Amino acid sequence: MAARSAGVLAFRRTAGTLEVLLVHPGGPFWRSKDLGAWSIPKGEFGAGETAEAVARREFAEELGSELTAPLVALGEIRQRGGKVVDAFAAEIDLDADAISSNEFELEWPPRSGRMQRFPEVDRAAWFDLAEARARINPAQAALLDRLVGISGG
Repeated sequence: MAARSAGVLAFRRTAGTLEVLLVHPGGPFWRSKDLGAWSIPKGEFGAGETAEAVARREFAEELGSELTAPLVALGEIRQRGGKVVDAFAAEIDLDADAISSNEFELEWPPRSGRMQRFPEVDRAAWFDLAEARARINPAQAALLDRLVGISGG
């Protein structure tokens, strides 16, 4: 069975332009990757959790800001590795430069026996739709189209 995640595509309107909030994964593997590496804040389901609960939890963990805005379902997408992501949209505005992400532990360098801590998300940024399409994980690009459909673009 494929892994399941849920997440939030946050959006805002700035001077009539639709912008979306994307996050860049932290850790050494992602350090030099940019185009196609950004994502919506998302994470895997815990036992008995609903998709909305997971999406709100992961938003708070990865950005350090509780999400109280209403969520609008964007449906599911399947990523290249098979993971299914339940996505929601939320209209909000937050300071992307002031995020505070949770951390994970990883043996780094590999086989060194040395454990290091890294932020799950090392940065977040607001992008217009054209820039977001270039930076987002290609499987998640469909979420941008769905957002335009529900928000009036």
